Amino acid sequence: MSNNVNILRLTDFDDPKWNNYVLNHDAGTHFHLSQWAKVSVAAGGWEPHYLFAELDGNICGVLPLVHVRSRFGRGALVSTPFCVAGGVVSDNASIRESLEVAASDLAHDLDVAHLEIRQSTNPNPKWSTSDLYFTFKKALLSNEEENFAAIPRKQRAMVRKGIKAGLTADSARDLETFYGLFNVGMRNLGTPVYSRNLFVALNREFDSSLDILLVKHRGEPIAGVLSFYYRGCVLPYYAGGTPAARSVAGFDFMYWALMRAAIVKECDSFDFGRSMRASGAYSFKKNWGFEPQALNYQYEVIHGKHMPVKDPNSGIYKMLTSIWRHLPLAVASRVGPVVSRQLY
Repeated sequence: MSNNVNILRLTDFDDPKWNNYVLNHDAGTHFHLSQWAKVSVAAGGWEPHYLFAELDGNICGVLPLVHVRSRFGRGALVSTPFCVAGGVVSDNASIRESLEVAASDLAHDLDVAHLEIRQSTNPNPKWSTSDLYFTFKKALLSNEEENFAAIPRKQRAMVRKGIKAGLTADSARDLETFYGLFNVGMRNLGTPVYSRNLFVALNREFDSSLDILLVKHRGEPIAGVLSFYYRGCVLPYYAGGTPAARSVAGFDFMYWALMRAAIVKECDSFDFGRSMRASGAYSFKKNWGFEPQALNYQYEVIHGKHMPVKDPNSGIYKMLTSIWRHLPLAVASRVGPVVSRQLY
């Protein structure tokens, strides 16, 4: 069958055929949607290579790829930047193999350092696999009381702390306020902030499936989370807040408020996104009763000897994080978007 399949490149990212295929395939995710190609262009200036398999005029497989260029090396071919998931979505294993071979050939043609495929299932045995990242997803129950009771006892106490502090949460497409909170939060975590252009692009491309929840204490915004909605699942994706948020359990309250909002929207699952093994975020999500599931991120190393995986427990990583955490906010805000282009 695969001999009759053509591997083509998507050139019109507003063509509905790609997204219709993704939305109707069990393995399709929010991160396979074609709008992410335009986000990569707007936020990184990178070139999308969205490959699809076609049989008798119909799409039978997709593989979103982006050529991530670097000032300091050969760059990479990635499926997909800024996203938790990627990899092939296809009708069968033969089509999957054809798309993966095409991706490998393209990576060699572009002469990148490596090909990175953010698989969620069915890892390719020919590629190296990293065990650094985990995802956290859990079913939502039908009502607020049952969902609150399902939160582990110590975590429920933190949510109650936020409630007693008089915190409020409102859905608002206030990108400016959110980005300010995100900027502060990233600096305090020791991580370079993404460019505002990324969030402008996300807001534009996912207008109907994106929401921002802001938490306020005594009328002042202290935390915010930008979430995606996809096929009955809420995905809190970017979050940030001020130091004051931690003193009143603002983040704990925020995620509970998001769960409540998702129940109203009749969502049936909550996807907490990815975290590095043994990180603070990893522990935080486990405290909510979410079980970590390994992500099969895979690499074909074309130039070099090792997978380009950053270990959060390494001495150099901890040192850089500490330095960034102590930068003046004005400096971190200016330099962060330049540095974060390598943190896709």
